[in-house]
Amino acid sequence: MNNEMKMEFDAISVNEGFARMAVAAFVSAMNPTMEELSDIKTAVSEAVTNAIIHGYENMYGYGKHGDVIPAYETLHQGKVYMHCRINKDTFYIDIQDKGKGMADVEKAMEPLFTTKPEYNRSGMGFAFMEAFMDDLEVFSEEGSGTLVKMQKKIGAGSWIEAC
Repeated sequence: MNNEMKMEFDAISVNEGFARMAVAAFVSAMNPTMEELSDIKTAVSEAVTNAIIHGYENMYGYGKHGDVIPAYETLHQGKVYMHCRINKDTFYIDIQDKGKGMADVEKAMEPLFTTKPEYNRSGMGFAFMEAFMDDLEVFSEEGSGTLVKMQKKIGAGSWIEAC
C-alpha cells in the first residue's frame, strides 16, 4: 500500500493533540499494533511540541511552573508542517517548522539538554523520538527552522516475537 498526506496548522499547543490524532487516523490503514500506534503518536507529539515551543517560542498552553495559559494564544505567528507517507510496510513522517532553528543539532539531541528549564522541559524529546521510531534525522539552520524526519516499520514485531 502507498498513501500520502500533508497538512499545516498553527503553531499553538492545542494543535499538538490534533496532530497526534490526525497521524493515528492516517496510519490506522496499516493496521498497527497498539504499541506501534502509541510509539508513533508519542514521537509526533514530541516533534510538534518542539516546533511550537522551541521553533516559534509559543509557550501558551504549556504553562510555567504550573501556570496554565490558554492553549490557543499565540506569541509568534507560525505554522507546523506535517508530511506523512506510507510505502508498503513503512510509515514516514516529516515535521517541519520555519522558526528560529538550532545552531547545534547534536547538542539539542543530547538527553536532558533543554533551553527552557524554567518551563519544566525535560530535554528528552529527541531521545523519545529516537527510542520510539526506527529512524530519526534532524536538519536545522538558525533563522530557517527545523525538519524532523522519522520512519517506523509496521508489523516488524511479529517476526521478532517468533524467534
